[in-house]
Amino acid sequence: MTKSRQRGCSWIGKQSRKVTLTILLPIALFTSFAFSKLSSTASAANPKGWSLVWSDEFDGPSGSSVDSSKWSFDLGGGGWGNSELQSYTSRPVNAELRDGALVLTVLKEKFKGTDNITREYTSARLITKNKFTQTYGRFEARIKVPYGQGIWPAFWMLGNDIDSAGWPACGEIDIMENIGKEPAIVHGTLHGPGYSGGNGVTASYSLRGSRKFSDDYHTFAIEWETDVIRFYVDERLYTTRTPDDLPPGRAWVFNHPFFLILNVAVGGNFPGSPDATTVFPQKMKIDYVRVYKRSSPQTAAPTRGR
Repeated sequence: MTKSRQRGCSWIGKQSRKVTLTILLPIALFTSFAFSKLSSTASAANPKGWSLVWSDEFDGPSGSSVDSSKWSFDLGGGGWGNSELQSYTSRPVNAELRDGALVLTVLKEKFKGTDNITREYTSARLITKNKFTQTYGRFEARIKVPYGQGIWPAFWMLGNDIDSAGWPACGEIDIMENIGKEPAIVHGTLHGPGYSGGNGVTASYSLRGSRKFSDDYHTFAIEWETDVIRFYVDERLYTTRTPDDLPPGRAWVFNHPFFLILNVAVGGNFPGSPDATTVFPQKMKIDYVRVYKRSSPQTAAPTRGR
């Protein structure tokens, strides 16, 4: 802010202006800051062409559990189809709100779960099944991942007909998976009948230089529309999938409601067991999860690239 000087001003006039500026400047700065924060929040919550329909900002008191109207816990240590080594619990030590984020903590400890199976590690797996599902939209989370051999964090989705159709006929969309021994790489994958497990339709995104996804928060998202799913990291489109990318004769099973999942697995056939280099505890921190619906027609196809 600049102010013009006027000749012949009295001392009282100068002081009056000084007092006015002293009062108004902090107000102006606060207003500017507040407007900037409001604009930033509005922009973050409503990307161009999308309208927010569901979210969890994880802003509850530190030490509290997740909102049970939005999330349920998967529990137990039965291996989860991959001979995994963790027991999932609903204990605060494995899943709690802390400083405006959801923190999923992996501990190395002997624990007998609700299924009477004893494991050497505990973790948490949260799902929106029977509480929130959606067909198509933008699904986004800001996450700081853990690291280390045998650590397997993920933000993903399953078709809500899994109980009747089974897996992989229900469909699976992995928005973000990270193999802990590859700290600079994340994967986005589709699984369905005839293209599941190690044969999923997948792509990867790598950080440049010596950066690791465990160093800071990153935003992972998909934009899912009829016959197309686009994968993003930090707003950079790195792959686009359509029915043409499936193996010949295989069905595109991504045209019905899906629910959300956040979890950190340990060991198993993939990605292998922790070893002497793996440090515990490990923490996956989720700043928010947001889901949008298309609010305006897309006028041009997004460009690929980094």
